[in-house]
Amino acid sequence: MAIDCGTCPLRELELFAPIKAEELEFMKSFKTGELRAEQGTEILAEGASSTQLYTALSGMGIRYKTMPDGRRQVVGFVLPGDFVGLQSGVMGEMQHSVEATTAMKLCVFNRSDFWRLFESQPQRAFDLTHLAAREEQLLGEALVTVGQMNGIARVAWALYRFYQRLKALELIENGRVPLPYRQQDLADAVGLSLVHTNKTLTRLREAGVATWQDDALVVHKEVELARLGNVEPGSISARPLI
Repeated sequence: MAIDCGTCPLRELELFAPIKAEELEFMKSFKTGELRAEQGTEILAEGASSTQLYTALSGMGIRYKTMPDGRRQVVGFVLPGDFVGLQSGVMGEMQHSVEATTAMKLCVFNRSDFWRLFESQPQRAFDLTHLAAREEQLLGEALVTVGQMNGIARVAWALYRFYQRLKALELIENGRVPLPYRQQDLADAVGLSLVHTNKTLTRLREAGVATWQDDALVVHKEVELARLGNVEPGSISARPLI
């Protein structure tokens, strides 16, 4: 059974900014259904013009571009609460692909209704702009990390950002947050070789800072991990939920 927007479990989290009653009613009409994607399912394809847009309700995914030789380059990750398909809605086609890393559940919106949101719900339209600006900020931070930091700082930055977001999603249990990605995915995202990434993760584990294994991340020294990743420790600000 599809989840009603009024009882969406994500909206109960402090991570997501509250919305007005009339905006919630609009979202109920804007949402057309839900998609269940099994692990490995391609949700959006690079170069394709999708008729649907999504918000991730549960599960995790990956954003990637396909290189001319067939290799994949990871360009980002999809976590619960992320809006997926904005490029298709605005630019007409996706500039990267999106694949489910785990089983996922996503809210579905028709791309044909996209303009209706801008016409009748300026605050919701601004929220989309807010999300796009956050993605730009994160991309800029990632570029600085890749371009200016050493290997341990790059990996520490990525792990801390994951930990910070997943903790805010209340996905932490006994000090562990789920992180069901491959080391190769992390290596791609931070511009390191797989070997270098593996050695760096070993150093962090042996130093008692963080351990990533069995699809879960345990941060033993949160402040130290943030320091190594040149990140200001603390909670993250509330964000819109479409």
